[in-house]
Amino acid sequence: MNHKFLQIHPQDNVLVALTDLSAGEVIEFEGKKITLKDTVPAKHKFALTEIKQGSFVYMYGSVVGKSVSTIISGAVLTTANVKHEANSFSEKTETTGWTLPDFSKFEGRTFKGYHRSDGQVGTANYWIVIPLVFCENRNVEVIKQAFVDELGFGKPNRFKSLVQQMADLYKTGKKEQIETLQVEEFVEVSASKIFKNIDGIKFLTHQGGCGGIRQDSDMLCALLAGYINNPNVAGATVLSLGCQNAQPAILKEKLDAINPNLDKPIILLEQQKEGTESNLLSQAIKQTFLAMAEADQQERQDAPLSKLTIGLECGGSDGFSGISANPAVGHVSDLIVALGGKSILSEFPELCGVEQELINRCVDYTIAKKFSKLMVDYAASAEAVGSGFDMNPSPGNIKDGLITDAMKSSGAAKKGGTSPVVDVLDYAEYATKPGLNLLCTPGNDVESTTAMAGSGANIILFTTGLGTPTGNPVTPVIKISSNTKLAERMPDIIDVNTGGVISGEKTIPQMGEEMLEHIIKVASGEIKSKAQLLDQDDFIPWKRGVSL
Repeated sequence: MNHKFLQIHPQDNVLVALTDLSAGEVIEFEGKKITLKDTVPAKHKFALTEIKQGSFVYMYGSVVGKSVSTIISGAVLTTANVKHEANSFSEKTETTGWTLPDFSKFEGRTFKGYHRSDGQVGTANYWIVIPLVFCENRNVEVIKQAFVDELGFGKPNRFKSLVQQMADLYKTGKKEQIETLQVEEFVEVSASKIFKNIDGIKFLTHQGGCGGIRQDSDMLCALLAGYINNPNVAGATVLSLGCQNAQPAILKEKLDAINPNLDKPIILLEQQKEGTESNLLSQAIKQTFLAMAEADQQERQDAPLSKLTIGLECGGSDGFSGISANPAVGHVSDLIVALGGKSILSEFPELCGVEQELINRCVDYTIAKKFSKLMVDYAASAEAVGSGFDMNPSPGNIKDGLITDAMKSSGAAKKGGTSPVVDVLDYAEYATKPGLNLLCTPGNDVESTTAMAGSGANIILFTTGLGTPTGNPVTPVIKISSNTKLAERMPDIIDVNTGGVISGEKTIPQMGEEMLEHIIKVASGEIKSKAQLLDQDDFIPWKRGVSL
């Protein structure tokens, strides 16, 4: 790889700057000299040849934009001279072949997980407390305050200590010393844990369950059912008010649809039946404690890597994400699929322009048709409220080189590797087929990771070029940096750095294999992801409808 610029695909008419390039600098590409007309920041693109007004811009071999004005060779691409444009798609026209990666290094390898009676294996062992309606959020918070510290899951609040020190200095007239105070490095405390085989008790509050359309309540119940069924969950305490749209019967219906033989302990309490708040809370706390004591009896045991279900996510993406982090994650996905496991690719607005490729990778026409319909319906619903996929790139994306949704999507789709698509899932449907699954979610980071855990992901790989503190309550989230500068600037949130791909020190397969080794350690409980260490327990259900 040239370490100053890169052509991603032979059909591309733009080059990507791998480092800052100066106006007037002369570069050589395939024997042709190009004088840069503008300063090109790293991660941004410049024209390889003249792109006439109204012509397509190509990256990854796909259409990622259309020129608003003529862009001369060596000129930088911006939102002023390029607008969103993407390849169209139709029905399945062919079946794409797949060459399996070399997975011999991982044949026979295992991780230590929690075996469930339905054959799933957890990479963690959590108890969850969930409300069926937002009216119960306060009661959930009271249970949280009662449990976390007393069970040894709490962590010292470094910043509370900082405020105490500042207050002491202020009261003693030493305000000028406040600027010199240092925050202590975080040290995980686990020696006081009461339950040695439980990784934590998690509290999934939300703003749904009533007040919206019935479909939103049904969807919320389906999502919560997925969390209860997730292999990383030992059992659940469910609080219901009683009169809300999201009824316990609907939750049970959704659980039966996912797993009719589910035998996990579920404690369900209804406030309007229990009477006083004190009675509700005391019953919830006592029953939860005793159930957790039973769940604590289960220990980690060896499991094949085929028991891994990997969620594939990106957030805070930059111009390097589609070159380093996302393809490396795609290689991991292909390895997991080759080993008999599952992977889940979501964020449908970030598949704009690569639909035909994914359609042709679908194993049959029914699955391809479902994907096409979900994409069309989603795009139409966005346009109906005055938006569209073309508005997907965030200010941070644009600043770091992703100036159109198709450009962002073409790189984002690399997380899905090259394996066949075995199933297409609507939001809150559970992944059951080994192989690559497509899951309909928004591009919003937390809504998407929330959905993947609800569809059974027991590990989530999260690539980022700008840095984002997203985590999940029940599924370990492993953060992957697209560039070394980010990994060095935000080491508290980054687990794996793929910047070596940009510098030429690592290949995509090498990086993918290193990542899988890291996954095995996290899945076995040998190490925790940075998101786990920071208690980044983000949970936001997707609300598709309006409020009534």
